[in-house]
Amino acid sequence: MILFSSGPSGRGRRRMFVSDEGPPTTGPAYQRIKDWVRGQIQAGRWTAGDPLPTEAQLAAQFGVSRMTANRAMRELRDDGVVVRIQGSGSFVAPNKYKSTVLSIESIDHEIQARGHTHHVQLQQLERCLATEQQALVFDVPTGAPLFHSVMLHFDNNEPIQVEDRYVSPAAAPGYMSVNWAQETPSSYLLREVPLESVQFTIEACAAPEEIAHLLAMATGDPALVLHRRTTSRGCLASTVAMWHPASRYSFSGSF
Repeated sequence: MILFSSGPSGRGRRRMFVSDEGPPTTGPAYQRIKDWVRGQIQAGRWTAGDPLPTEAQLAAQFGVSRMTANRAMRELRDDGVVVRIQGSGSFVAPNKYKSTVLSIESIDHEIQARGHTHHVQLQQLERCLATEQQALVFDVPTGAPLFHSVMLHFDNNEPIQVEDRYVSPAAAPGYMSVNWAQETPSSYLLREVPLESVQFTIEACAAPEEIAHLLAMATGDPALVLHRRTTSRGCLASTVAMWHPASRYSFSGSF
């Protein structure tokens, strides 16, 4: 049985953890510590924000030097598993869901690939008239019709993305009649609209009040926003802004 108490988590909270599993007995000492810490997290014994044993406690538990324990925790920090706060200790890092940005993938597929459950709440679906700025973007007259949708996507009942999309009726005339409880806009457009080109930018910014409310964030908390434009048959088919909580989401890609 392993018993320890941590330093403060947040402000003033102390935690005690009891494990019936002993530490691994094979492999390099620092790797054994890393594997054990990962194992506790993966088993759900520690969750995001929970405090971890100190380097001194790990050194005593594994019979190694504090330098070895320090190496293990530093590498776990570099791997994004652990957050280390000067003067407070080490904590389990928050989950960050990853999305690829070098290919267009429907968010429900990304979530299901993680073994999680996806569902969506339709916040807004309307026919609107293009503003002067939108008219320039879509290369249509001011006041031309556009389709507009706002959807909130969930990963295991946790809000993870606000999708704010404008669609050209010429490119996707059936957009307003889709059952959005069964299909996402990305999957529908990829199936119905021949894709020619994609442009995207990613920015970090403070979440406005409405977005923060939908994503269960505090107003002004950092958000990651993917802005994307897709072209079909020589014309702009859609523009979309996808808002994500920066503390729970990251983008990745490779060539």
